Amino acid sequence: MPSIRSRVQKHRQNLRAAGLRPVQIWVPDTRRPDFEQECRRQCRIVALSDSAEPSLQQFMDETLTDVEGWKE
Repeated sequence: MPSIRSRVQKHRQNLRAAGLRPVQIWVPDTRRPDFEQECRRQCRIVALSDSAEPSLQQFMDETLTDVEGWKE
């Protein structure tokens, strides 16, 4: 039976042959004790920004309708 390392290597080679490449993505650690507090802080900033710039909402609404030619 092949080792785990060789199976993983073969799997990665197959993915690369299919035109894929590996990437590393760093995301916030939701287990941190200050995660919820930081989410609230950022939400308040966004809410204040939205209310201070009413044209931003109009721009976003118009942008959502401009999807001609996009593929799903």
